[in-house]
Amino acid sequence: MIRTLLRVLGHEHARPVRRTVALMTTTAVVEGLSYALLVPVLGALFGSTPGDARPWLVAFGAAVAVYAVLRYRSDLSGFRVGSTLLRGLYHRLGDQLARLPIGWYAAGGRVGEVSVLAGRGVLEAMGVIAHLLAPFISACVTPLTIVAVILAFNWQLGLAALVAAPVVAAIQSRTGRSAATADTERAERDHEATARVIEYLQAQPVLRAGGRVSERFRLLDDSLRDVQRASRRTLLSALPGALGLTLAVQAVFTALLVLGAYLALAGSMGVAEVLTILVLAARSADPLLSLSDVGGRLRGARSELARLDAVLRAEPLPEPREPVRPVRHDLEFDSATFRHGDRTVTDDVSLSVVQGQRLAVVGPSGAGKSTLLQLLARFHDVDAGAVRVGGVDVRDIDTEVLMARIAIVFQNVYLFDGTIEENVRLGRPDADEAEVRAAATAARLDEVIERLPGGWATNVGEGGAMLSGGERQRVSIARALLKNAPIVLLDEVTSALDPVNEAAVHEGIERLMAGRTVVLVAHRMRTVQRADRVAFLDGGRIVEEGGHGELLRRGGRYADFWNLSMTPTASE
Repeated sequence: MIRTLLRVLGHEHARPVRRTVALMTTTAVVEGLSYALLVPVLGALFGSTPGDARPWLVAFGAAVAVYAVLRYRSDLSGFRVGSTLLRGLYHRLGDQLARLPIGWYAAGGRVGEVSVLAGRGVLEAMGVIAHLLAPFISACVTPLTIVAVILAFNWQLGLAALVAAPVVAAIQSRTGRSAATADTERAERDHEATARVIEYLQAQPVLRAGGRVSERFRLLDDSLRDVQRASRRTLLSALPGALGLTLAVQAVFTALLVLGAYLALAGSMGVAEVLTILVLAARSADPLLSLSDVGGRLRGARSELARLDAVLRAEPLPEPREPVRPVRHDLEFDSATFRHGDRTVTDDVSLSVVQGQRLAVVGPSGAGKSTLLQLLARFHDVDAGAVRVGGVDVRDIDTEVLMARIAIVFQNVYLFDGTIEENVRLGRPDADEAEVRAAATAARLDEVIERLPGGWATNVGEGGAMLSGGERQRVSIARALLKNAPIVLLDEVTSALDPVNEAAVHEGIERLMAGRTVVLVAHRMRTVQRADRVAFLDGGRIVEEGGHGELLRRGGRYADFWNLSMTPTASE
């Protein structure tokens, strides 16, 4: 488990953790050795000269004082290392999540899993160092040290006490194996329940529109019941181990009592020595009995550590060893094929966009249009072929360099819970105030800001909930304008806007596209008329390609699509 913990924390944090473990182990050994001084103390007290116990009592007091100092230092070290590494682990997890490909997030249950890991998972990993490591080491090392002390005074009783070690180890091992399945199931149910809670919160508009406000959400209820059942199974799986450990410790203590009485009656040992060894055995029983509780908490932490380790070891998209910096801004898909699971999303797509020109990509839903934009931004790597920017394969370009050349405006805009200015500045954090204001004016965001009571300092809420869809799009366009990247990717940015916002967004989009290389995924066909070229995509393949007028004259799929999209307007 320590190896997993060090792997999760990172090798740069290995030294303070090892130092803390060594200090905790030393503390546990000193605690066990201090009890050795009870032998001469009790021997003198029960003997004919009780006064001889005085120096041993002083020595015992000094040993306890040394143990207290070490215990304080080891606990403090655990807390300090835990709290220091907490921030480091959050940063490491955040950096890893930022490097993982978008496809990793598309797997089922990722939102709930990451939510649990970023909260309870990280805290439990740090809790191992701050709260669990010291009692676990003490429960293992202190009894063994006491057994070594007993062996030094009487080998027969020492061997009898030593029998407890393999018995306790076997019980703990068996308990761990039997509880592992239940712990795994419990963690899976927890993650599923977390995902259902998030889903339930996000689905409130749908539930209310369906008149189910007063009803319980069945999927959430089922998940919570699964958590309850899994928790019950986890508890039941740990119960035999706890009972077995208690019985084993009591049996060994009883055996020591019987053997000690036999040796005392036979005259091989004095009564004081037997009582002293029984006191030592009783003292070692407490940490042993705590193993069931500490072991259960460590198993829970170990399962979270394993999941953290799996996320941190997930392979991000590979970075080039010798990155190439493109000098042009033309774009090219060269027989690009991309598969998501068993489904081929884009199939042998070949397209090119001359620097400074605009390409519109149209087609039915699910044709793979948005995927083309994601391949250009290297959210995924193609399975065959290549995607090039400025004649350079995107896999040979450093990620930061690539993203610095691309501005993306998505259909569904996500804004962070902060002010409007903070969200606009994400495009270029070092921009001065005049540049931010100019970008907002170009995107017609200034009209929105004037209506808001807080102006630029208005908090947009989580996901931009305090703004309308059109207002969020204006923030996104202002962000892209501020970034001032030479390549612009637009993903159906006006598909769900009212006429007023659509006109404002179109104006901002036109300013954003001016003089830049643009790939535009269009839902409303009017937006493609100003494109230099149009590609019609269906089933992941390019069906038609050419200018807008040229494709209309051909009378093919694009013309049918155009006529169908114009039908509602013509009938008005």
